[in-house]
Amino acid sequence: MCRFLRYCVSHCLHAAMTRLEEVNDEVSVWSPLRWLGYVSGLNLLVALCLGLWARWQDGSAETLLPLIFLLVPLVLGVACVLYYYFHMERMSQRLLLHPALGFLLGLLCFLDGPALRQDPKERAARYLLLTSAALRTLWALLDRLFGCSRYRPAFLTSAERLELAGFAAASCSTLPPQESLSVAALVAALAAVMVALRMRALLALPNLLVFSAVAAALFFRSLGVLTNPAALACFFSQLLCDPLLDVFFSGLSVTERWRPFLARSASWRRLSLLPVLAVEAAFVVLAAQKLREPHRWWFPLVAAVVLCALFWATCHLVFVMTVCGFHSKLSACQRVLAAQLSDSSGLDKVMASRGMRHLCLISERLLFFTLVSTVALAALCWQPSSSLFVSTLLLVLPLESLFHGLFHELGSSLGGTCVGYALVVPTNYCSPDGQPLLLPPGQVQELNRRSTAMLSGVQRLFAHHLIEAFGCDYSSSGVTLEALAAKIKTFLDLRTADGPRHDTYLIYYSGHCHPSGEWALAGGDTLRLEQILEWWRDRNGSFSSRLLLVLDCQHAETWVPQVRRVEGLHVAVQGATLKVATRPWATAPRPDPEQPLLDPQEPPQLGDFTARWVEFNCNTLDGELQWCEEQGRPVGATYGLSRHWSDYTLHLPSGSDLAHHWGAYFPRLAYPLVQLLLWSSSLHLLWLCSATLRCLRRVKLNWFPPAVLDTGQGLKLVRA
Repeated sequence: MCRFLRYCVSHCLHAAMTRLEEVNDEVSVWSPLRWLGYVSGLNLLVALCLGLWARWQDGSAETLLPLIFLLVPLVLGVACVLYYYFHMERMSQRLLLHPALGFLLGLLCFLDGPALRQDPKERAARYLLLTSAALRTLWALLDRLFGCSRYRPAFLTSAERLELAGFAAASCSTLPPQESLSVAALVAALAAVMVALRMRALLALPNLLVFSAVAAALFFRSLGVLTNPAALACFFSQLLCDPLLDVFFSGLSVTERWRPFLARSASWRRLSLLPVLAVEAAFVVLAAQKLREPHRWWFPLVAAVVLCALFWATCHLVFVMTVCGFHSKLSACQRVLAAQLSDSSGLDKVMASRGMRHLCLISERLLFFTLVSTVALAALCWQPSSSLFVSTLLLVLPLESLFHGLFHELGSSLGGTCVGYALVVPTNYCSPDGQPLLLPPGQVQELNRRSTAMLSGVQRLFAHHLIEAFGCDYSSSGVTLEALAAKIKTFLDLRTADGPRHDTYLIYYSGHCHPSGEWALAGGDTLRLEQILEWWRDRNGSFSSRLLLVLDCQHAETWVPQVRRVEGLHVAVQGATLKVATRPWATAPRPDPEQPLLDPQEPPQLGDFTARWVEFNCNTLDGELQWCEEQGRPVGATYGLSRHWSDYTLHLPSGSDLAHHWGAYFPRLAYPLVQLLLWSSSLHLLWLCSATLRCLRRVKLNWFPPAVLDTGQGLKLVRA
């Protein structure tokens, strides 16, 4: 045994000296931060040793400390074997450090007594624990302020999981079974609060405040065990400081934060709902224990509990069906993403194109009533003397808040649905002086090639932003007004698969235009902007969808001042501006018509604006720089917005949408909950603030339009 201990100690000293040499070789500006973390760990180690020594002398751990002395060499030996012979450095550190840290902190917490509080070693250990917690928090804060921290999508790190497991194991070895079960539920609740903070759930901070207040004021008092407040504060601060700081410093997007859940398979996500349902069932059983207590108003209490339990059961049935519907829709999005051979970074675009935002907005309201029913049942069956009831309630609330936060985040961040229609009409005639002139055969062939390149670019734009394509039409013989009107009216009537209209309707046109901006059609007919707006007004009605017109043709800029005078509609025009007025048949064909112009002196041709605008919108990283650094190019861009464009918001579920969603996913028995949802959605408590912000946005866009305007759909309007 002595030889084994000497072997382990020598290897640990060798590892420590090797690590010290590596640290000395890697001197950087962040070395003080690293040493601050080392000082915090050293304080914690000294505090643990002093605390265990005080308990050894006091006799409160006579049976546990010999077991610890036997287990520590065993764990140390396994860690050394993993480190030196299997080169598993991270596994050895986890096996050696984090479970032991949680276990020893648990021992200091639950092995406490009045006699220990007078021991100088115990008082020194408590001061060192608080100092270690303060240094650990300061180190985590400075690490994020100086940009040294790396954010990875994870619910809990392996170190956090092992420390939580070690603390729960310490409670099992020092407390009776019922009390240890309560502590295990509290540890699970702490883990759920940490996940809610790291995911930035909407109710994460209120859950943290409730957890801290209830645990400090009620739980440990109802547990009936003397605890060490310094050890508890050190343990909780060690685990909560990183997730709490990540709420303010993490730069991960919504889909990146939730990737550990969204990227899982459908079977794993559905099975993960079973533990949540088990916790919910345990909460109801524990709440029903309130009826066993003698009470003066027992019969009214029973009636109230039964009614509240029925409301709770209805809301949670809706909760289960909502989560299952979300999983089905997410699985469909994952199949689309796998068919496109793309990574998980494009999942948000797929979910936006599949109408996931609309589903999440409705699900968020349903989950809110689930939380309300849980709080109401807990308030009616409140049992401050039952530590298991309190810990289970603290576990249920963050679990439900996580689903509510998921639906809220996706509903707020995902873009709306978009449908697009493209029409390219290359004409063999042009009218520079009012008289039609037939183009030479070579120019006709070149014009057809450019038209094909334009259609390819528009299809690339639709595919890149996952815009549902209604059609990309090409007609070299022209289009009649009747055929085009029927096509556009059918396009404007399109709806999503879930029922509501699309959020954005995009029409792309390239063809011959008159100097007034009217589209020149076959048979001498024309299509004016007023006609398109009239069709749009008839079909859009009270629905707040947007219409976006993209024009790659001469005289497209004449529609810009016209659309700025439009009232009551959300309409935008993105058009090309030809800085050099030349005839399109006066230049020789270029070898590659898909590429934009490179020579500033070369006159513009058909498709130059489309090629540049598509490239600008598909290159999301530095598209604005590429456009702005080519100011001398003859093809420019301009856009115009209707007066109320800034008032546009993505469609929120209306009463008919809720009724349609309810009829599609839920039984008619729970239909009264729809009326409750309609009543809650009709409350506009902050209408004055929203009206003020809406006026400010309208003034900004109408008076000071930006050079690049992001529509929120992934498409950018350009003025250059």
